[in-house]
Amino acid sequence: MSESSQKVLLVEDDPALALGLVDTLEFEGFEVLHAIKGEDAIRLAADEGPDCIILDVMLPDMNGYQVCERVRRSDAHVPILMLTARSQEVDKIRGLDVGADDYVTKPFSVGELVARIRALLRRASRAPSVAEPFTIGDRAIDPAKQTLSAEGDEEQLGFYEIELLKLLHARRGQPVSRDEILEKVWGIEAGPTNRTVDNFIVKLRKKIEPVPNEPRYILTVYGVGYKLVP
Repeated sequence: MSESSQKVLLVEDDPALALGLVDTLEFEGFEVLHAIKGEDAIRLAADEGPDCIILDVMLPDMNGYQVCERVRRSDAHVPILMLTARSQEVDKIRGLDVGADDYVTKPFSVGELVARIRALLRRASRAPSVAEPFTIGDRAIDPAKQTLSAEGDEEQLGFYEIELLKLLHARRGQPVSRDEILEKVWGIEAGPTNRTVDNFIVKLRKKIEPVPNEPRYILTVYGVGYKLVP
């Protein structure tokens, strides 16, 4: 698929910001759909089949988390990037928990946003690498099914969760830097304020660690990144 034919759904109710983003994305060669309200976004996502969704958290009729949840019920794979003015980690984790693939905190540079959109689209267009099932503690991870199982319960994991766990497992026992994780999993360069990797680690620890605040398996290597001790 050529970049010029890729369709982006922008869900943003700020007129000035939306106008600037539409102009920029069209200049970059994307076809842009624009919704102001959450209900309109859900309808457009179902009817138009966008290749990527840029979703603001604050909307007039519902919040972006609710929109994300409803879109995910019918489409588990469309990349969703959330725009948020909130800087607290808990708000970003909430977005990841409801199915968002990435987030950008306002104010942001247009260049960063476009780079992240392109990275999401590259991810969506490539075939996932094959990996054998593996375990972390008493959790069984099946990369092909994108599932995590424990004590008979099975939970679906997102693309980035699986790819991050695959990378850490392939290098188990060895530190993997944040820069390398961002490049290999997200396809983007690291930035001084980029907390994407850290927030995904927090999310995975909640699902894997017996005591998330005292991790036994996904360990922080201070000044470097993370390592997996399965």
